[in-house]
Amino acid sequence: MDYPNGQTPGAPVRSGIPEHGRIPKYYAVKAHVAALIEELGEGGTLPTERDLAVRYEVSRETVRQALRELLLEGRLRRQGRGTVVAGPKLAQPLSLASYTEGVRRQGRTPGRNLVSLERFPCPEALAAELGIAAGEPAWHMERVLLADDERVGLESTYVSEARVPDLGTDFEPDSSFYSYLRERLGIGFGDADERIETVLATPREALLIGTPPALPMLLIHRVSRDTAGRPLERVRTLYRGDRFSFTAHLDG
Repeated sequence: MDYPNGQTPGAPVRSGIPEHGRIPKYYAVKAHVAALIEELGEGGTLPTERDLAVRYEVSRETVRQALRELLLEGRLRRQGRGTVVAGPKLAQPLSLASYTEGVRRQGRTPGRNLVSLERFPCPEALAAELGIAAGEPAWHMERVLLADDERVGLESTYVSEARVPDLGTDFEPDSSFYSYLRERLGIGFGDADERIETVLATPREALLIGTPPALPMLLIHRVSRDTAGRPLERVRTLYRGDRFSFTAHLDG
């Protein structure tokens, strides 16, 4: 299928140029660098800010603003003192499949680093989501998400101790929690409610994920139920906005 004016499907209309035709200088530089990114390919090293400023006859600050946007969009990444072309974003399905399954489907190696695993008296609001009484014990498991050893997110899982009494001793923190529930405890997932929003990470979260605090994050809240409709888990997951996109299949 041909698209008007060579338009790429999904790209901004007229490449984001306003109808009056005037665009900020940095945006013109960004368009030039985007074309250069396509030529270099994944892993290619970008010229220095000074070289780009000379090439496009603009100030280094103008180049810096263009690169800043491309970094936030995940098209570039810092490597040492240089800047290289980033690989494609991870496309995570919005489904009851686990993070592990979603990453493996894209040929990447999933992993998790445990930050903390603690038991605590469940507060009232969370207890209602987990289907237990306020004050009953619950687990909180916090883990950094990895893809090919790159830190890409931060996951907090809350679950009633009564559902998984041996979580602290019987579970390998770097493995899939969903697989543990299915294969070790015989608990199947029935359905879930999810909410997605854009946020900035807190200083602590940014440090754990290894990103600047100004990097936009995709935050997913999930409350899952088992096949009998009983509440099972409450999950809060931060995904790097420059490394993730989400997909969903919709039926009419």
